[in-house]
Amino acid sequence: MSQQTYVMCKPDAVERGLVGEIIGRFEAKGLTVARAELRTIDRDTAAKHYAEHDGKPFFASLIDFITRGPSMLLVLEGPDDAGDDVFALVRLMMGSTNPAKSAPGTIRGDFGLLVTENLVHGSDSVESAAREIGIFFG
Repeated sequence: MSQQTYVMCKPDAVERGLVGEIIGRFEAKGLTVARAELRTIDRDTAAKHYAEHDGKPFFASLIDFITRGPSMLLVLEGPDDAGDDVFALVRLMMGSTNPAKSAPGTIRGDFGLLVTENLVHGSDSVESAAREIGIFFG
């Protein structure tokens, strides 16, 4: 079975018209879109997704940002023999969380402006992918 991972094109990516470019980069690399949905995330779902940040000073602004408009929610699949490398590949393609420190050629390096609005989120492991796919796709 192919390895699945979860990717979110955040509201800033949707607002700036970058969703097609972002998905195109993943597809050009050989990943397949297994599921996709454009959705405005409600506050309860956002709080579940970012539960590890609850109580931190930036939690409220993070929830405000992620719920301000639609996000493109994706389940991507890698080839059968990719295994856990799918997570590393997606995260490498996304670039550093801070766009100012992201390499050119990465999504954040090419298009990111702010660390607080960094265009994309991607699962970092089998466990987080299962959790995030469950939260957003049931």
